[in-house]
Amino acid sequence: MRSNRKSARLGTTNNVAVATTSTAVASSAFGSQTYQVRVAAPAACTYSVDKSPTATATDAAIPANKPVYVTVAPGERISIWSASVQTVSIKEISQ
Repeated sequence: MRSNRKSARLGTTNNVAVATTSTAVASSAFGSQTYQVRVAAPAACTYSVDKSPTATATDAAIPANKPVYVTVAPGERISIWSASVQTVSIKEISQ
């Protein structure tokens, strides 16, 4: 059976290191052709996406060890808030 879904490639790595508990850290700006990112974290955390985001504990949740795909726009950033010290994997997706 053939899928109608478009395939995509994992592109630039744009990881976020949360070095202090209960803080938010933002990524670098996404590339000019980035419209989706894959986010994976070893511990639960929350995120916010904007040109200058600051995530809080009440923003959208990312579960531990379960990658999520987030729609973004070129030039935006993702901010990660985490109650624990961790490095969150951010991969830009390209078509």
